[in-house]
Amino acid sequence: QVQLVESGGGLVQAGGSLRLSCAASGRSFTTYGMGWFRQAPGKEREFVAAITWNGRNTEYAGSVKGRFTISRDNAKNTVYLRMNSLKPEDTAVYYCAADRGPYASTSATDYDHWGQGTQVTVSS
Repeated sequence: QVQLVESGGGLVQAGGSLRLSCAASGRSFTTYGMGWFRQAPGKEREFVAAITWNGRNTEYAGSVKGRFTISRDNAKNTVYLRMNSLKPEDTAVYYCAADRGPYASTSATDYDHWGQGTQVTVSS
């Protein structure tokens, strides 16, 4: 089992930055990849970014590439999502998730543990 707790969400103006954190506990952190997803009101959950178990490979959704950076600190069992140049359309609840394997998967079905989510609101 894996327990995930997100933090760092909040209200920010367009063009601003936020860093989300996700602390993991339970199964050894270095055995699985991690991902970030988001869900806006009235929309389906969508992939944002993912990182392999060792941090060497990452994947990004096209809408956030160049603005968001995913990273992980295996010594702290934590994954981060640095979000720069935020836009109102980035407003959503952001979820971190643990992959079933050591991969940077882009599909939600490849993840078997999810955090409770943290709200990010970007005002125009």
